[in-house]
Amino acid sequence: MTSVYVTLAVAMTMMVVASFWAIYVGPLLRGDADRPWLFHLHGAVFLGWMGLLVAQATLVSVGRTRLHRRVGTLGMAYGALVVALGLAITFVATSMHMASGAWDVDSAAAFLLLPLGDMALFAGFFGAAVAYRRRPELHKRLMLLATVSLLFAAVTRIVPVEPAWIFLLAWLAPLGVAMLHDWRTRGRVHQAYVIGL
Repeated sequence: MTSVYVTLAVAMTMMVVASFWAIYVGPLLRGDADRPWLFHLHGAVFLGWMGLLVAQATLVSVGRTRLHRRVGTLGMAYGALVVALGLAITFVATSMHMASGAWDVDSAAAFLLLPLGDMALFAGFFGAAVAYRRRPELHKRLMLLATVSLLFAAVTRIVPVEPAWIFLLAWLAPLGVAMLHDWRTRGRVHQAYVIGL
């Protein structure tokens, strides 16, 4: 039986690919993605994170926990790379928009709050997941929370930010499914989800 974590990992990966299809993935496959190399690296690393999440959830689901732990050692460095590239692309994109005249200082400052907050959430949840890697019940929930925080950028491309409640529902849908799964299987929602929410 497929774990709910495998299902959620695949669903979140599909959400990311679908949201960036028109503006990045499709043009890239057609050879039309005219972007600086850092954008391509960023896209590859973030999509790689989603693939790693699917692989790691699948390994646990099929009982390959020892391999999951070995891959997880590399995953720790990979998570740090996600944060580093997320921060780099945030400042590069902001600089490019300002240089082109598309944004003024106020627009740039307003934008910066979102990806910097996104990276802070990811880094916090990911760091906690690494710290609690020997406690599987907590670790897997923290990894889900870390990845849900990364979905913010994807969801902004497929769901209008206003009204905010619809956007929040779409962004936090995987977390809602995981919480419902907890409630149905454990009789209560794990406190990591409550705190993370």
